[in-house]
Amino acid sequence: MKCDQIKELKDEKFRRLTGVRKGTFSKMVDILRKADCLKKSKGGRKNKLNLEEQLLMVLEYLREYRTYFHICQNYGISESSAYKAVKWVEDTLVKHLNFALTGRKAIMKSDMNYEVVLIDDTETPIERHKKTKILLFRKEEKAYTKNSNSGRQENAPSNMHRFF
Repeated sequence: MKCDQIKELKDEKFRRLTGVRKGTFSKMVDILRKADCLKKSKGGRKNKLNLEEQLLMVLEYLREYRTYFHICQNYGISESSAYKAVKWVEDTLVKHLNFALTGRKAIMKSDMNYEVVLIDDTETPIERHKKTKILLFRKEEKAYTKNSNSGRQENAPSNMHRFF
């Protein structure tokens, strides 16, 4: 979907599609324009995609977990170009103060008390007795009869059976 079609959407549908409001989207584009002017001031090749399309591509990547292959097929660029554009937009927005995340130290200094509940959801196998080789490969033994010598030792007396 191109930016021209998306800009015509109502606010609710725009947010459902991109994950951000129209005002936030326009602020992001303004930040990217300033950064692009600084980057292109030294000279360089013009991008195939304009900044709105690059931002839309990044939002699709982050919101829908699409692969670079699928993104590049929609926008008509290579996978490496899609990766570079996504990386540049992410880095540029994170460096700006409006979209930067607070650091760990700032969170630790806050006066709020947090209550943390941890739930262990690891899978454990069912404990069963291990089957030994003897149980797996046990052969049926023949029953002892009076006429067979299988239960007697050859040199043992006839009335003494093998108990040892």
